[in-house]
Amino acid sequence: MQTVYEASNAVEAHILQGYLAQEGIAVQVVGAYLQGGVGELPAHGLVRLLVDEDGYERAREAILRWEAASPS
Repeated sequence: MQTVYEASNAVEAHILQGYLAQEGIAVQVVGAYLQGGVGELPAHGLVRLLVDEDGYERAREAILRWEAASPS
C-alpha cells in the first residue's frame, strides 16, 4: 500500500474515498480516528488515503481531476 493523498481531515478523506471508489479504485483511509488526539499529536499528516501500488497512478490522476473541479 502506498500513500496517495494526505487529507486535511477525516471528512475530506471519506469524500475522496467515495469519489475514487466511483472511479473503480480501491482506497483505504488510515488515521481518521487520530484527530481526536490533536492536542497531543502534530495536526498534519494524520489522515491518509492508501492504494495498492498498481492503482497509484490512476488514483493520482483522479485526485488531480477532483482537485481541479473543487472550488478554491
